Amino acid sequence: MGIMDIFAQLEQNKPSGGKPEWLIVGLGNPGMIYENTRHNAGFLAIDMLANLEQVQVNRMKFKSYCTDLTLAGQRCLLLKPQTYMNNSGEAVVQAMQFYKIDISQVIVIFDDISLPVGKLRIRRKGSAGGHNGIKSIIELTGSEDFARIKLGVGKKPNKNMNLADWVLSKFTDKELAQMQVSCANACECLTFMLSNQTEKAMNLYNA
Repeated sequence: MGIMDIFAQLEQNKPSGGKPEWLIVGLGNPGMIYENTRHNAGFLAIDMLANLEQVQVNRMKFKSYCTDLTLAGQRCLLLKPQTYMNNSGEAVVQAMQFYKIDISQVIVIFDDISLPVGKLRIRRKGSAGGHNGIKSIIELTGSEDFARIKLGVGKKPNKNMNLADWVLSKFTDKELAQMQVSCANACECLTFMLSNQTEKAMNLYNA
């Protein structure tokens, strides 16, 4: 499915009122210096979704930029934590508590260095796997039972390179184009996951 097909599918999700029942979180670091870095893959996905849905993620609440919208008939809160990656759980917990959203209704989108650029992987739950943003969410919610969409950002070019230097490095132009495709695919995955079709999303896209 192409980006325009995904756009057409998302366009069917007309906004409606009511309390958000789902929390969709894209992880990253705030500030211009971190734009288009590998660690900000989650932000890229949220920005893609916002663009497709023609909404602005610009309301400051829960230590995040956020907005609400309806996807697949489900009222959702989009969240881009501004806490810096290592404290992402602070934003997630605040939003969950305010709207009384259960951990089973949380989907987190973030970078994965074990996957090639442009690939993605969906998981229903799991450990932090060394990712500090996920570690913070698990520690502060007390649970690993939330769904994830992992966006591949590529392995370190050599084993001696510092991991922090790698995840904070910027994508090349070619990689950014690949990330646009994977972020669009992540948007389609969200519509499946919100429609209780996570297995279908996994079969289609898991690398």
